[in-house]
Amino acid sequence: MNLVTDPRRLREILLRYQRPSHRRSITEILVTALPLLALWGLALFAVDRGWWWGVVLTVPAGFFLVRLFMIQHDCGHSAFFRSRLANEWVGRVISVLTVTPYDYWRRTHAIHHATSGNLDRRWLGGVETLTLDEYRALPPLKRFGYRIYRNPLVMFGLGPAYMFVLQHRLPIGLMREGKAWMSVLGNNLGLALLIVVELLLGGVPALLLVHLPIVVVAASIGVWLFYVQHQFEGAYWARKEDWTAHEAALKGSSHLDLPPVLRWMTANIGAHHIHHAVSKIPFYRLSQVLKDHPELKDVSRVTLADSFKAIRLSLWDEARGRLISFQEARRLAVA
Repeated sequence: MNLVTDPRRLREILLRYQRPSHRRSITEILVTALPLLALWGLALFAVDRGWWWGVVLTVPAGFFLVRLFMIQHDCGHSAFFRSRLANEWVGRVISVLTVTPYDYWRRTHAIHHATSGNLDRRWLGGVETLTLDEYRALPPLKRFGYRIYRNPLVMFGLGPAYMFVLQHRLPIGLMREGKAWMSVLGNNLGLALLIVVELLLGGVPALLLVHLPIVVVAASIGVWLFYVQHQFEGAYWARKEDWTAHEAALKGSSHLDLPPVLRWMTANIGAHHIHHAVSKIPFYRLSQVLKDHPELKDVSRVTLADSFKAIRLSLWDEARGRLISFQEARRLAVA
């Protein structure tokens, strides 16, 4: 039976990969956190002595911070340890470094998984995407605002920096939920303590030339990954009466087929279609799924080159059932 067309069979197969290995999980934390802390410390040491190359180290450190976020991500899905408490507290500790309140993010991310690709439930946890008709119905000023939001410099530069450094200081979208406030305030407190330690060790340069660049680099990489996982040529969107979780997973989530080094640095999150099909598979088992079931490799496959082309896709054309660019929207309007 074809796993791509048989939701029940696919889930039955994927559930076999769910169980985490505590030894492997702890190893993944160590091989991620230790290089990150070493790069962080070396950058602080260099900056403190006025050596410019210390700032350059924030780029590889940013990649390791992305990988640490992926561990937090798996904890949020209760996928990294068999113990619920282990997942929660490891996730909360990591969240101070990733500047992402754990419980608040876990709640918004659950909303993303439940609504991804559903045109009638575009509320929270995803990249804002308008349909062509919605965009045309906007007044000029709001159209301009959406175009600015979708500009690559904003989407992958200013936007991630704003979201992680400032927006995450408040439970945006869940302002009425007490647990969300507790999560954000706890994260803010942990972050404040971390900043105090950094200031004591390296002063203001440590904060502005090391900590902040690492967070911004990681934020930009993370937003880019999230974007191409759901915004790509051939992506799936549907109204609620036609939406299915199976199609949203396999057709609305990409298989971002990255080179081996980038695949390791991003903790196999490129196999996003499998992750959305069964979210409790630890990231270190996703590659085994593709190896055991090669028929899943070409499903919604996006290469690194394809991912850059997808950046221009900004509107969902319901009539044609695909994402289009602003340029194509103009051509359609003229036609």
